[in-house]
Amino acid sequence: MSDTSGTSPRPRVHPLIDRLGATSWRLIGIGIVGLAVLWLLSRLRVVVAPILVALFLSRALAPVAAWLRRRRLKPALAAIVTMLMFFGALGGIGALIVPSLADEAESLGPTLTKAADDVEDWLVEDSPFEVSRATIDRLREQTGERLKGLLDSSDGAVIDSATLAAEVVAGMVLALLLTFFMLRDGGRFVDWAIGRTRPERHAKLRRAADRGWAALGGYLRGAAMLGIVESIIIGVTMFLAGGDLVAPVMVITFLGAFIPIIGAFLAGLVAVLVALVTGGVGTAVIVAIVAFVVQQLDNDLLAPLVYGRALSLHPVAVLLSVVAGGALFGFAGTVLAVPLVAVVVNVYKELRSTPASALDLSMAPSVDSS
Repeated sequence: MSDTSGTSPRPRVHPLIDRLGATSWRLIGIGIVGLAVLWLLSRLRVVVAPILVALFLSRALAPVAAWLRRRRLKPALAAIVTMLMFFGALGGIGALIVPSLADEAESLGPTLTKAADDVEDWLVEDSPFEVSRATIDRLREQTGERLKGLLDSSDGAVIDSATLAAEVVAGMVLALLLTFFMLRDGGRFVDWAIGRTRPERHAKLRRAADRGWAALGGYLRGAAMLGIVESIIIGVTMFLAGGDLVAPVMVITFLGAFIPIIGAFLAGLVAVLVALVTGGVGTAVIVAIVAFVVQQLDNDLLAPLVYGRALSLHPVAVLLSVVAGGALFGFAGTVLAVPLVAVVVNVYKELRSTPASALDLSMAPSVDSS
């Protein structure tokens, strides 16, 4: 009996093509959700930035608060004492180094400008390369626009000075308040969040939270130790070689350690330019050689030794994180990209490492502030 419906059988799709199609749709969906999340974060930067700053501050101060709680202080009192100790330490450091640092820092800007002018004159007049003054001026203009863009929002709208100042002040106050509450109730926040999931997932999520917390702490300790080592080496080198403005260069070198790859390069460039003007070509060459050696030791020896396995990130992942963070969220994204990616990667690895059913709930560690 013939088929009078007029329909033809549906052609079979190769299984590989079918899987590729399904995977493509999943990737498209993930991409759309990811872009939506990034857009939302950029719009909520006034709230997101203080939360991230508070998270970093609370992680740095958590060992102190935990030590005070072990001395029978209540969580609220331990958090208050920790914050007071933090403000006291900032005030003491400021009283010791800020006056002398401010005196030298006033000369840093003109020194860097003169160094850049000297390099420009050498490139145009004496270098073996054919470089015109117009090309260098155009490069300077593009560099200035790029640096200015770091203070712009992710969609390119320029943040005016008044708005930026208001956001910074409000963000600092909010970040300090959030830091206090994280120090006081951080463990309860984690317990509450884990308690909203199914019981068989509690142990796995607690282990993932512990690993992410440890990764963030490892990054902060590692960056601070690297910054101290590098700033001391560069500062001593400049002093012995006859350069000036040693204190501002040491501060810039220390802060540069918190921006992987790019920070060390920019800090070394500043040190060389300052040495060129204040000490001459010989001093600049010595500082450049030492800075290069320090960066190689940092990449090949110090960073793996200091960080250990806390971050578990390949150098390519670090570089891409820095570039992507800067492109999406400006300077703040450049600074925060690597630690946030490290936390996400470590949490994901822990979630994928062991099936939840194989974990013993009674042996699961709890998220501690230490």
